[in-house]
Amino acid sequence: MNMTKNRVGIVIGCALILGWCLLPVAWIISLSFKSQEAITNGSPGFFPSSGTGAGWKNYEDVLKDDQFKHAIFNSIGISLISTVLSVIIATLAAYAIARLEFRGKRFVLTTALVIAMFPVVSLVSPLFDMWRTFGIYDTWLGLILPYMSFTLPLAIWTLSAFFREIPWEMEQAAQVDGATSWQAFRKVIVPLAAPGVFTAAILTFFFAWNDFVFGISLTSTENARPIPAALSFFVGADPFNRPASLLAAGAVVATIPIIVIVLFFQRKIVAGLTSGAVKG
Repeated sequence: MNMTKNRVGIVIGCALILGWCLLPVAWIISLSFKSQEAITNGSPGFFPSSGTGAGWKNYEDVLKDDQFKHAIFNSIGISLISTVLSVIIATLAAYAIARLEFRGKRFVLTTALVIAMFPVVSLVSPLFDMWRTFGIYDTWLGLILPYMSFTLPLAIWTLSAFFREIPWEMEQAAQVDGATSWQAFRKVIVPLAAPGVFTAAILTFFFAWNDFVFGISLTSTENARPIPAALSFFVGADPFNRPASLLAAGAVVATIPIIVIVLFFQRKIVAGLTSGAVKG
């Protein structure tokens, strides 16, 4: 009887948490299927009434918009480059931290953690001035560098925990069989740390894809403006009345890649977030 009550309580608690978390998502999806007139007139309910909604037209309009298509291209390119560079550098740095003994190693890890926790907004003004001086304002490089600065520390922490869990004897055995240090690292250590590498890559990609502060502050044109920043520049026929339905459709389209990645790599994400922190 008590076990049944516990299960019922767990189910109810999970349902309440899921409902609370998914309510904003359901509301945005609802807005994306409504017309601007229905939103302005306060159409009740999650979904539009018959004859009042725009249906898929909002998605068609968003995908036909040149500004949005250019923003998707910018986000994909900037996020992928930031992810690849961050993972490569973090893998080498984390391996050195986990395997080598040198003075200041703890200081390096502590500094990396402090950088990861640093407020993003406080860096916008100095980066704005620096990037204009260096000539990389409103460019992909001007966004890739700050993205890497904030994702590298977290990636290094995640990967260093994995490298510590890999037995040192496996690398030594590969070297005894004739492999060089680089071959042992590339063919033995990195494959064993694949869950950590996937986790670092996915977290880096999420940060770059979802960033708004750097995207809106370090760009001025469509040359490098990513999706979150581009959505804030959407205007309809009336510049004083923002197209909420188009913005909602754009937000849904921009969220789809993240959902697909999470669903596809769900097990690797969970393994990457837990395996390196548990000794057994």
